[in-house]
Amino acid sequence: MTGIRKALAAVFVGLALTLSAAAPAAQAAQAAQAAQAAQADKLKLTVAGDGAQGVTIQATYADGRRLEQVVRLVLTATGPDGQRVGPVQLEPQPEGQGFYSSGPVLSTGTWKVSVNSPAPLAGKATATVQAKAAQSPPAPAPVAVTTPTDDAGSAAWWPLAAAGLVLVAVAMGVAMLFGRRRTT
Repeated sequence: MTGIRKALAAVFVGLALTLSAAAPAAQAAQAAQAAQAAQADKLKLTVAGDGAQGVTIQATYADGRRLEQVVRLVLTATGPDGQRVGPVQLEPQPEGQGFYSSGPVLSTGTWKVSVNSPAPLAGKATATVQAKAAQSPPAPAPVAVTTPTDDAGSAAWWPLAAAGLVLVAVAMGVAMLFGRRRTT
C-alpha cells in the first residue's frame, strides 16, 4: 500500500469512529429537543370571572413564556339548575398578549367553566366562577350650590378701584394745567 492510500484509510477509519461515537449524543439531543418541543406545544390557561357575567382567560406557554400568537380557545360552562353555555369561541382582547375575554355570557350564579385549546398548542383549564349582575356605579351625591354670605368682601374692591382712577385722572389734569403755563 502506498502512503496516500494508508493516509486515506486512516482518515476513513477515524471518520467512522467519530460518527459512531456521535450517534448516541445526537439521539440524546434529539430526545431533549422533542421534549422541549412537546413542552412548548402546551398552554397554561388561567380562568377567572370578570366580576360581572363574563370570563377572562390568560394564556401562556407551559414554561411561563408569554404567548406571542393568537390561539383558538373554546369555552363551555355549566351553571345553576343545569344551564349550559357554549361552545363559545373566544377572541383575543387588546388588554395584553394571551388575554381573552368572553363578554357577558353567564347569568347570575355559580358556574363551572372549561376552556380548551386544540392542537398544535393544546391546553385545558377548569374553574368555578361566580357570575354577578352587572352593577352601575352609585349615583353621585347631590352638591348644594350656595352663594357666599359675605358679599361685602367680594364686591368691595370696585369702589376702591374707581376712587384710584379718579385720583389718577385729577393728578394728570393738575399736571397738565401747571405744565402749560408760559413764563414770559
